[in-house]
Amino acid sequence: MADFMMQIKDEKWVIIAAILFAFFGTSVLLRAMRNLLPRDGGRDFAYNGRQSAGKPRGAGIIIVLIFIAVSLLFIPITPELVIYFILIFAAMLSGFLDDRSSKPWGQYTKGIIDFLISFMTAFTYANFSGTEVNLLFINNPVMVNKPLFIILATILIWVSINVTNCSDGIDGFAGTLSIVTLTSIALILALKSNDVYINKAIMIMIFSIMAYLWINAEPSMLMMGDAGSRAIGVFIAICILKTQSPLLYIPLAFILIFDGLPGLIKIFFLRFFKVEFFKKTRTPIHDHVRKNLHWSNTQTIFRFTITQIIISVVTVLIICYM
Repeated sequence: MADFMMQIKDEKWVIIAAILFAFFGTSVLLRAMRNLLPRDGGRDFAYNGRQSAGKPRGAGIIIVLIFIAVSLLFIPITPELVIYFILIFAAMLSGFLDDRSSKPWGQYTKGIIDFLISFMTAFTYANFSGTEVNLLFINNPVMVNKPLFIILATILIWVSINVTNCSDGIDGFAGTLSIVTLTSIALILALKSNDVYINKAIMIMIFSIMAYLWINAEPSMLMMGDAGSRAIGVFIAICILKTQSPLLYIPLAFILIFDGLPGLIKIFFLRFFKVEFFKKTRTPIHDHVRKNLHWSNTQTIFRFTITQIIISVVTVLIICYM
């Protein structure tokens, strides 16, 4: 029976069923459960944050649970994948508990949780997938010292969690950028890797997010929240590591980095060194362009997404012709 199930799961048509389950399952549950989600209190720190007051938030819990459930159902499961799903679930759960809390968790609390999840993800990857890396587009892998690899991978994952989370200040922005990034990674994995299981997981995640974007098209009804953005950030980092070219994160997630990293740098230096960077720049950058350049939400999402698509297409084409 086990061998039969493995054979069924390996059939190519199964991915079609998986993405349909992911899309329609997410759509149905988002509609059915949106009134059970916690309500946003409005965010004074965000530009126009008060406009979101009263909206259901934490929809990411449904996106991520459907992603994990469909993946477990349709993808042959390995111990490595199981651990990743547990860590993605942990990121989602910590984000959801923060979403539903009447008083937002402190930066130190969230930072420590993100660090632990990042470290465990990096440790898991190093033990199951090794520490060989390609530097940018060079097809000559080098073996990185395991402790050093874990440290660097932990930093990458932590950054991915937080910049993805930072981009979730406009409804649909984090989800749209994440789809572009994950699609680019999937194309590169199809060209360079034999790990078809992670590519199937990417497709399932993409269609789960697409269902949220479909339901939440303007005028938006609910918010992804930390429950979605933090978990998606972990997953993006795992997928980047699977390419064995961690530096690909820079071009393939360029807009996520550009949008969220300045704010992280600003907070770090102000908190620990009392030095203020980007004094005239509002962070995340999507707040800056909306307030200072008077871009609408739609202009911000379209222009940043198109920029990411251009960068991603160029990156994928360079890899194709190497």
